[in-house]
Amino acid sequence: MTERIVLAYSGGLDTSVAIGWIAEETGAEVVAVAVDVGQGGEDLDTIRKRALDCGAVDAVVADARDEFAEQYCLPALQANALYMDRYPLVSALSRPVIVKHLVEAAKYHGATTVSHGCTGKGNDQVRFEVGIGALAPDLKVIAPVRDFAWTREKAIAWAHDRNLPIDQSKSSPYSVDQNVWGRAVETGFLEDIWQAPIEDVYSYTDNPAEPRDADEVIITFDKGVPVAIDGETVTVLQAIQQLNRRAGAQGVGRLDMVEDRLVGIKSREVYEAPGALALITAHQELENVTVERDLARFKRQVEQRWGELVYDGLWFSPLKDALDTFVAQTQKYVSGDIRMSLHGGRAVVNGRRSAQSLYDFNLATYDEGDTFDQSLAKGFVQLWGLPSKIAAKRDQHA
Repeated sequence: MTERIVLAYSGGLDTSVAIGWIAEETGAEVVAVAVDVGQGGEDLDTIRKRALDCGAVDAVVADARDEFAEQYCLPALQANALYMDRYPLVSALSRPVIVKHLVEAAKYHGATTVSHGCTGKGNDQVRFEVGIGALAPDLKVIAPVRDFAWTREKAIAWAHDRNLPIDQSKSSPYSVDQNVWGRAVETGFLEDIWQAPIEDVYSYTDNPAEPRDADEVIITFDKGVPVAIDGETVTVLQAIQQLNRRAGAQGVGRLDMVEDRLVGIKSREVYEAPGALALITAHQELENVTVERDLARFKRQVEQRWGELVYDGLWFSPLKDALDTFVAQTQKYVSGDIRMSLHGGRAVVNGRRSAQSLYDFNLATYDEGDTFDQSLAKGFVQLWGLPSKIAAKRDQHA
């Protein structure tokens, strides 16, 4: 039986060229796997046909939008995951679901090898290969762009010589990766970190400086899951999609940052994540109302480590699994409504309500009806500061 290799297929230049190149170099049959995680663009049938036209013996296309939203974006939302306190893990979240479908296809087609189109500079090579190793340790991996020094010029020449059905006239000056959770843009003039992004860079968001009326939205959560927008029931995918449109129309979700890549270099990235950042902002505020103080403090430490693990390609690691259990437990009482104003590039919470609220008006108020016993505070303050006071006396006599 002829050996088969499963290729992570995007429909673009590099992976289209990789189909024929892998077949010629290895003698193996190539099975292309394309996964829809809400990236938009061409429909799956078009991508499947192109893969077959480029020489794939089979092309698997998977609509994983709901799966991605519910099993990958939702855990990130509940973890308030922001790498370096800013980036909502756009690309990092999509790689594990793609890996899962690659491994499933490899098992189904009896493939011994999986291939991807990542370079040697980025994080994605790690995310793909570490993920594949965790789910199917016996699978081998090849990466033509990284391992055989493929350049864009070489790929274009290869496609031209073999009349591959790829239209290079639509090529972008930037490197773009996008899904329903957000959009990442790099390379081109953006590699000069002094150069400001131009409006042409953006697609998910409108210019926040343009005059427009504010948009007020109410997001309802049930145990940490967004279940309604303005009272209308939604799935997780629909919540993200609706807020992508509404927050994006207000210019919410733009990020321009230099981040620390896993491979040890710093990289300038421009991101758009209107739905993700609006949802995370709302979710954080509802947690402020419903999660007990010490649990909330510890969760913030977990959130940072969770985001680092996912960014570093360790979605399927034992520590990530254990932290998932902790995060899930913290969502027990995260239910209620958050009212938010979307305007001028900002998502600002201006109202919150919850049947599980720990906010007690009668304890918080300074007006009539105050039930807080202030007579207890003097002794509390004295005991709380006692260790520091004793230490200070010692230091004065040292």
